[in-house]
Amino acid sequence: MPLYETVLIARNDISQQQVDAIVDGIVAQIEADGGSVQKREYWGLRTLSYRIKKNRKGHYVLLGLDTKSDTLKEVERQLSINEDILRLLTLRVDEIDEAPSPVLSRKGDDRGERGGFRGPKPAGRFESGRGRRSSEDREEYRARDDKPADLADNEAE
Repeated sequence: MPLYETVLIARNDISQQQVDAIVDGIVAQIEADGGSVQKREYWGLRTLSYRIKKNRKGHYVLLGLDTKSDTLKEVERQLSINEDILRLLTLRVDEIDEAPSPVLSRKGDDRGERGGFRGPKPAGRFESGRGRRSSEDREEYRARDDKPADLADNEAE
């Protein structure tokens, strides 16, 4: 049987358990027709690049499928009817990689870096000396005080 990878995006309004229930329904239908699911990854609630049906976020799921094309067409048809599914993409592949997808491996790397040392803390507003200044510190007041005596006498007259 041919191999496929399917990525689906579900609405952010539903819970992860509801997304798992939708995926369990897909798995049951494929296994009932003699196929198998070789890979199943939940990528989490992620921000969309652009709005889809007024949603800014969505639950992403990757499935590695070994099934007949007729079964896959029926699964895609049922998912397109389901109002909780925003988008669906299915690609035929030569083999399904058993290693975690790049999305999951990158997600784990990011979290590892965040927990470590980030470097020195930048100076805040009040630590840098920019917070409060007295009137003597401002340049315009210093410029008035630094005038030569003959100019100051002329202004007094």
